[in-house]
Amino acid sequence: MKDTNPTYKLILFGDGGVGKTSLAHRYLTGVFNEGIGVTIGVEFYIKNIMIGGKSIKLQVWDFGGEQRFRFLLPSYCKKSDGGLFLYDITNLSTLHSLKQWMEVISVNAPNIPILVVGTKTDLVEKRKVTKEEAVQVSKNHKMSGFVEVSAKTGFNVENVFETILKIMMSKTL
Repeated sequence: MKDTNPTYKLILFGDGGVGKTSLAHRYLTGVFNEGIGVTIGVEFYIKNIMIGGKSIKLQVWDFGGEQRFRFLLPSYCKKSDGGLFLYDITNLSTLHSLKQWMEVISVNAPNIPILVVGTKTDLVEKRKVTKEEAVQVSKNHKMSGFVEVSAKTGFNVENVFETILKIMMSKTL
């Protein structure tokens, strides 16, 4: 029997160590794994979910953020329906790298909705990026919104995926 549920492709991108794999793992399994290592190349996950009364299939593509894997990004981000740009709230340079990431994304997946996602809110005492700075960067790059999360505590994890999914679904109606 053919699967008739719509499929949406979501890309997670950002510098190495910002928490892309931890966020994906927390969303997919409900568990935080302290021992997750560096993503080599690209990881791919599927989750069947109900949203707005509709059953959909979500493909989550998690890109290794290290410079040596960036050559993979152009081919894997094609035909994406949306993206999450992740940065670490304790490391300002990870937010400012959005420009370089968008140079690749805008050519290979133009006009997709992207949320700017500040990670590691459980480390608030080490915060180096204010919410106001992140919102401003998000606006400057014409992103679809901004949210902060913690894969460790689970704060806003479901919300960020639900938000981007609703935006992606509204674009395909």
